[in-house]
Amino acid sequence: MITVEDARALLFDLVAPLPAEMVPLIDAAGRVLARDVTATRDQPPFAASSMDGYAVKSTEVELHAMFKVVGESAAGKRFEGTVGAGQAVRIFTGAPVPEGADFVVIQEDVDRRGDLITITDAPGAKSNIRPAGVDFTISSRIAAPRRLRPEDVALMAAMNIASVPVTRKPVIALISTGNELVMPGDTPGPDQIIASNTFGLKALLEESGAHVRVLPIAQDIVSSLETAFGLAQGADLVVTIGGASVGDHDLVAEVSQALGMERSFYKIRMRPGKPLMAGRLGDAAMVGLPGNPVSAMVCGYLFLIPMVRRMLGIEQIVAPFRRARLAAPIAANGPREHYMRAILDDDGIRACDDQDSSLLSVLARANALLVREPHDPARPIGNEVAYLPI
Repeated sequence: MITVEDARALLFDLVAPLPAEMVPLIDAAGRVLARDVTATRDQPPFAASSMDGYAVKSTEVELHAMFKVVGESAAGKRFEGTVGAGQAVRIFTGAPVPEGADFVVIQEDVDRRGDLITITDAPGAKSNIRPAGVDFTISSRIAAPRRLRPEDVALMAAMNIASVPVTRKPVIALISTGNELVMPGDTPGPDQIIASNTFGLKALLEESGAHVRVLPIAQDIVSSLETAFGLAQGADLVVTIGGASVGDHDLVAEVSQALGMERSFYKIRMRPGKPLMAGRLGDAAMVGLPGNPVSAMVCGYLFLIPMVRRMLGIEQIVAPFRRARLAAPIAANGPREHYMRAILDDDGIRACDDQDSSLLSVLARANALLVREPHDPARPIGNEVAYLPI
């Protein structure tokens, strides 16, 4: 058995950053920017008013000063003339400041009668003008790599970037194995259960930026597994769920190796998730997950998500552990690294009472994995421990 750290290193050797592709800006949210993008214009492209009011010369601004209104500047329709001495232009927020003006008196500080305005309240020193390029200039760039947030998409739209270079989504084929499994909505026989792992892992991986292909459930016979592996052709990563252990019906290792899988490792010194297998199968990386639901999901957090992040070219592949104080004591740990389902709240972090790896209800209530080193001693309330948010 190898450590979690060693397993990650070997897994990362199985995958590499994927090439870029161009997508329309409207589809770029959530994707990973593959190359820097540069603004094609200044924002704003002109000096613009930040308030509704009147554009005048700053040297003429004083209490009780009077001006003649000679025109109007609105967003999308500027005043074409020049503001002269004793003149003002009615201006609205976002509109271009006319030539000759360098100050906007806000409308609340003005009394208007016909075409004449009088400054009735001290306007202060602020010009109420946004200089051209104050937000960004034509040389401004958004640096890659980064997962694009809605705010980034809005910024690129303002930069007049219509197509965005993003890393191609990793294609992951999910194969659930086992005669006991049926899909949600089907009617299970008396000895069957619902295939839950596939759906949890699909959601987890797609949330991380992958495109997931769910393949039909493979039965515990060689021909069915061979068919499933055939359907996985073209994937960047093939993930099997169940059948990777050493029981009489666990055929994933046998069939994959007969198809040319070059195994990298088998079994990790951790719980849950010890019987994990990985290697290369043709052009794809392959990971064989344990069949217990919690084990499969924990391995998804610890191994599959970092593999996806590596393929997407994200710099921080592994999320760093955080620290919190125990809100309840924990017993001594055994010889394997333990990722305990836990609940983190304002009082600290507490391990869930039942850590059985088949209990999805406990995982659904948890919001963290409390990390225990091998042979970690019993710890009282208040001790600081490591955890991974989930």
